Amino acid sequence: MNSSLDSLYSTCSRVTESVPLLKNGRSPLSNSGTSNLPSMPPRQKMQRSQPMQIQAVRYNQSKQEQLRTSSLPAIPNPFPELSTLGSSPVLAPGSLPQNQPASKRSVVKVFSEDGTCKMVEILADMTARDFCQLLIYKSHCVDDNSWTLVEHHPHLGLERCLEDHELVLQIQSMMTSESKFLFRKNYAKYEFFKNPVNFFPEQMVAWCQQSNGSIPKSELLQNFLNANSCPEIQGSLYVKEIGKKSWKKLFVCLRRSGLYCSMKGTSKEPRHLQGISDLEDSNIYSLISCKKLYNSPTDFGFCVKPNRVLTDIKELRFLCAEDEQTRTCWMTAFRLLKYGMLLYQNYRIPQQKTAHTSFSAPVRSVSENCLVAMDFSGQTGRVIENPLEAQSAAVEEGHAWRKRSSRMNVLGNQSPLHPSTLSTVIHRTQPWFHGRIPREESQTIIKQQGLVDGLFLLRDSQSNPKAFVLTLCHHQKIKHFQILPCEDDGQMFFSLDDGNTKFTDLIQLVEFYQLNKGVLPCKLKYHCIKVAL
Repeated sequence: MNSSLDSLYSTCSRVTESVPLLKNGRSPLSNSGTSNLPSMPPRQKMQRSQPMQIQAVRYNQSKQEQLRTSSLPAIPNPFPELSTLGSSPVLAPGSLPQNQPASKRSVVKVFSEDGTCKMVEILADMTARDFCQLLIYKSHCVDDNSWTLVEHHPHLGLERCLEDHELVLQIQSMMTSESKFLFRKNYAKYEFFKNPVNFFPEQMVAWCQQSNGSIPKSELLQNFLNANSCPEIQGSLYVKEIGKKSWKKLFVCLRRSGLYCSMKGTSKEPRHLQGISDLEDSNIYSLISCKKLYNSPTDFGFCVKPNRVLTDIKELRFLCAEDEQTRTCWMTAFRLLKYGMLLYQNYRIPQQKTAHTSFSAPVRSVSENCLVAMDFSGQTGRVIENPLEAQSAAVEEGHAWRKRSSRMNVLGNQSPLHPSTLSTVIHRTQPWFHGRIPREESQTIIKQQGLVDGLFLLRDSQSNPKAFVLTLCHHQKIKHFQILPCEDDGQMFFSLDDGNTKFTDLIQLVEFYQLNKGVLPCKLKYHCIKVAL
């Protein structure tokens, strides 16, 4: 998939070579007998321009005078009555050279997930990617290419992730005083490049239905990235009527020219299509609490907002999907049809990053490393490839922990597995533990940081004060698994599968399920994190 996309990207970005200049009055691309250009007279010699002599002394003197004048400080004359207007040493405004004018700099206020904020002075040409790199450097975060800048409109209930190439100050100029920027993780920003089939169901892609499966799925993304092809997304959506609170279910199609709804069933004839919005001067946003704010039929709403509109709700077009996968398909297709190959270029830049970077920061986090089960029982280490063998090795490791704890009890020391020891509270120092948050908030955090397989967090259970809950995303659905404490031989353990697999603390539990999915639908891959700016 990536190789085919790379070939398409290299073809689109190839620069055509310039045609050589005329030589002896003929074009190298034309035949010797035929030429559209007028030929030179045979006996007339071509006149060539002669170099002009420049007086170096006068140039150097003027250059020295200019440098001498520009080096004077911009200090006004304290005694204007002693000097005439012609000999006043006061310099005119703007006569001094500046490295960066103040008009090209601006201060941006950005917030984190925990409510803290930071004021950052940036240049006018700073993109969202560069701004995130700056925040990563200043906040000492791990640079795993998943940080993003979010445009948040609380008064409208809208938010979207800025594309990496967008200019921050240009977006800020189109925001109101109530709007703000958020610095947040988004693991699903370019996930559709890795597995496009999960993002574009066949029943929603028009050319898949017309071809009856004759076109391979590997060409799915190439159709969107190629400017010459005409992909189209179609399906039923709830559309909010302009100036009303009611929603109407219509057949909608998305093309490069814009978003349209059919006024007659599923007909796509031009006379039956009505334009909802264009793609050039609009952006697509996800709706927050759309049921509460806009009385939508489901929670999977999104909005197309023109760039010129700030607060006028009548200019916004609200739509609502049946499920999360359908909403993700519409929003992803909108981005691809609007930006095309530019999105793929943004996706490839971190992978092609060299050692010459602007900021030196860690590039990988521990939880996202390629973890491998190892066996160190022999003289050399061995990679355990069989999942069943890896699970049995983990069980044996758990028994070894219990044996070590029993030896400590025999010696009269306090067991490290006692509830009052460090093993019961050490998980609170981990970035994946979010404390006592409700179920709804944990689901919101998962949605905000990207519905990708393996995204998780741990929290305290509200129903059982001694238990914990693992919140996990799989196939764009959020599931909750309760972690219960269990006692064995007077020692406390944690288990996620009713005591079949026991762990001494939650850190060991998380590390095990990063290697093996066990009873979970998938392995733990990404963890939700909140960083204070």
